[in-house]
Amino acid sequence: MSFPLRSVYNWYRQLIANPKYRWWIVAGTLIYLLSPFDVIPDFIPFLGELDDAVLVTLVATEVSQLLLDRMKSSKSPKSA
Repeated sequence: MSFPLRSVYNWYRQLIANPKYRWWIVAGTLIYLLSPFDVIPDFIPFLGELDDAVLVTLVATEVSQLLLDRMKSSKSPKSA
């Protein structure tokens, strides 16, 4: 990844990791995906769908990782 793309990716991951903003970011991403307004319009072949595909992959990966971490922490025995 190039430097600007890497910094946006890291920023997004840090926001999702923050419990205060997590579900706002997920909801905003889903609204962006359903919205007809895009950074790269969908009528441009390949590139129009590429930004949506990247966002779907990113949010699905991050949310699944959060859910897996939550399941692991709930199954681990609590020490007194």
